[in-house]
Amino acid sequence: MQKTSTTYSLKRRILAITLVISFIFCALVVRLFVVQIINGKSLQSKATDQWTRDLSIIAPRGSILDSTGNTIAVSYTTYNVYVRAREVTNASEVAYLLSSELGLTFGNIYQKITDKTVSEVLIKMQVDGEVAEKIYNKHYSGVYLAETSNRYYPYGNLLTQVLGFISIDNVGQSGIEAYYNDYLKGIDGCSYVQSDLQGKEIGGSLRYYISAQKGYDLHLTIDSNMELILEKALEKIMDEQKAKSVTGMILNAQTNEILALSNKPSFDLNEIPRDNIEELFEQSKVKAVTDIYEPGSTFKILTVAAALEEGLVSLDDKFYCPGYRIIDGVKIKCWKTLGHGSQTLVEAFSNSCNCCFMDLALRLGVDKFYQYMEKFGLGEKTGVDISGEASGMLMAKSSVKNVDLARMGFGHAIAVTPMQLLTAVSTIVNGGTFNSPHVLDYVCDENNEIIKSIQSSSRSNIISNDTASKVNYLLECAENKTGKYTFVEGYNVGGKTGTAQKYKETGGIDQGKYISSFIGTYPADNPKYIVYIMVNEPSAGAYYGSIVAAPYGKEVFQNLFEYLNEPKQDENVKIEYVTMPDLIDKSLTEGAVILKNLGIYYEIDGDGEIIINQLPPVGTEIAKGSTIVLITS
Repeated sequence: MQKTSTTYSLKRRILAITLVISFIFCALVVRLFVVQIINGKSLQSKATDQWTRDLSIIAPRGSILDSTGNTIAVSYTTYNVYVRAREVTNASEVAYLLSSELGLTFGNIYQKITDKTVSEVLIKMQVDGEVAEKIYNKHYSGVYLAETSNRYYPYGNLLTQVLGFISIDNVGQSGIEAYYNDYLKGIDGCSYVQSDLQGKEIGGSLRYYISAQKGYDLHLTIDSNMELILEKALEKIMDEQKAKSVTGMILNAQTNEILALSNKPSFDLNEIPRDNIEELFEQSKVKAVTDIYEPGSTFKILTVAAALEEGLVSLDDKFYCPGYRIIDGVKIKCWKTLGHGSQTLVEAFSNSCNCCFMDLALRLGVDKFYQYMEKFGLGEKTGVDISGEASGMLMAKSSVKNVDLARMGFGHAIAVTPMQLLTAVSTIVNGGTFNSPHVLDYVCDENNEIIKSIQSSSRSNIISNDTASKVNYLLECAENKTGKYTFVEGYNVGGKTGTAQKYKETGGIDQGKYISSFIGTYPADNPKYIVYIMVNEPSAGAYYGSIVAAPYGKEVFQNLFEYLNEPKQDENVKIEYVTMPDLIDKSLTEGAVILKNLGIYYEIDGDGEIIINQLPPVGTEIAKGSTIVLITS
């Protein structure tokens, strides 16, 4: 009996030991599974961090090229300088070298490179290759260089807002650099070395190098030659018209490709004014898409297109302008307070008569007017590939009264971005196709394989070809006042000017502050190019669009035709010049008769009957068909 009991006890012990061993074995298997399979990559990464030191290799950003193949933004190699204090054996010499070559304080450098509680410290970023080579050639222990890149803009301050700029760590901050950063940035690389427990490099150990991959290249619709033409004109406006700012654009009317775009003042992209953040932000905005304004008479292109499309007016319809309209009991003045008298639609458009366009807006009515504004893209973003686009501003349709509608008809009581307005105009003049504007053409890799190609969103049949032809004829007549092809000698250019008062942020008219603008088309009968000029707060004396914007639009067209080697439509057209007469102290009636005989048009500043000043002054040579200003109060 005793024997049986002893045997049973022994079996129980063996079973218990077996179970314990099995449990421990299973636990070890589970632990190994967790360590090697589940946490394997993480632990391996931590181990690698313990016995290696790495330096990032920043990928060069892709280049940006214009439509002609010119490189307008490119990366070049620079270096970041690091120090590993535990490896430095001659701290004073190292500190002296780095402080003298990098323009830094000796004491500050010495403190950093002798602080052995920090395994690695960054001394300076984006050091030029020549300086980096001097540092490298000293072969000081503990001093390391990591390859990175910086940005260079060959044209300096050309396309400042469109291109934008990058941060010191190679990230796009504004413009194309920011909008398409994911294509441009590339993939960073890395350099690894083996180190001991103290972080010192192990001599003769393995080194690992993972090269950086350059970003994709962007090819824009911008033509840098056209951009140069435009920006020279804008700088001239800033100088001569003493403007607060000025915006310009050249658009392909058929596709809405942006061929040139700028606003002034600007800055050199190679010398970014980072010490004044407010100024940098303001001058970095692409104001053609970020800022809204009351367009004034350039908006009349949209009103007349809608009225023609609806069959509410013909080119021969007559309008009478006594200098004002009374609507809902409110007297709304025409810009010519003496009135234009009886005129056809063609004459009213050329005269930019507010009364005519009040009538057209009222004929359309609120519902139809808003229907066309929606078709033309007002009140919503155009979809342009530029950051910060505004949607413009339309009054709630339910709150619009006749007096509001009348003002909208001639471009008041409504706010648009320049890009919105120009997109709407291109939709009208190209025969009724709305295309979203864009500045990027395509993206390609280093082998010129196209990665992405831009396709505009498009809506067609917004207006008929017949309406487009009539509007184009009106634009042609508006600028060529003394005969065919006389705005730009021998060329069929159409256009429209605009002048609008500015408003305070708190509401109410900002007295003495205006926005003057010009929209020009070429060729007028079937436009391919649209030129836009907007002058914000001119202060040299005049403020009418015909005076401070149109002449510079004319200059842009002249230089554009020379660049394109564009032949004249009529070689026999010659612009005549006359001498500006002395009109001061004469009545408006007398002055008007003299100017009419000379073939000169005029704008009136003031409500008086006697001319007290004139722009330009007596004796100035001006072309027939030009517009001057008569100041009466």
